[in-house]
Amino acid sequence: MAVNRVPVLKRCRSLGLDPIYLGIDKKSKRQLKRANRKVSEYGLQLREKQKAKFIYGVLEKPFHNYYLKADRMKGMTGENLMIMLERRLDNVVFRLGLARTRKEARQIVGHKHIMVNGKQVKVPSYLIKAGDTIEIKEKCKDSQRYKDILEVTGARLVPEWLEADHENLKGTVKELPNREVIDVPVNEMLIVELYSK
Repeated sequence: MAVNRVPVLKRCRSLGLDPIYLGIDKKSKRQLKRANRKVSEYGLQLREKQKAKFIYGVLEKPFHNYYLKADRMKGMTGENLMIMLERRLDNVVFRLGLARTRKEARQIVGHKHIMVNGKQVKVPSYLIKAGDTIEIKEKCKDSQRYKDILEVTGARLVPEWLEADHENLKGTVKELPNREVIDVPVNEMLIVELYSK
């Protein structure tokens, strides 16, 4: 499996991204030394795509597959793409506050700690639907790990399309998200332009 070993803060600096979107509370004191050169249109489009891939932790091939699927759906391709990325199980676990970062959420799902509608799911890219119930497996609920996670994420704002129950370590998908409620700083139109060349 491909693993990106570039330090997170360094990658955030190069993409001009605030680490808070990844669930990381650190700030880099370093400034990116970038010459005052003009970035081409292609460069801007590529940066937006890299930003989206980095935030959601998706590699190139699956990301391109999401784009192709979004292109076949009704409506705006860019909005469909962002909604599909937001519907990933690892992202929903992160949004519910059951993980500090999306990487940790991916690990929790991979370690078979997550139940969707009472069934164990270990695929981070599983797309949730409206009405789905996501919860931590019963035997894992007492572990110290989740108490520590809730201490950090307890004050985090849960999006309005989700309903979190931190007492019982579970959450419900009230409805599918729309682009207005997705607070990710990505211009999806540039990604669509890049792929449609």
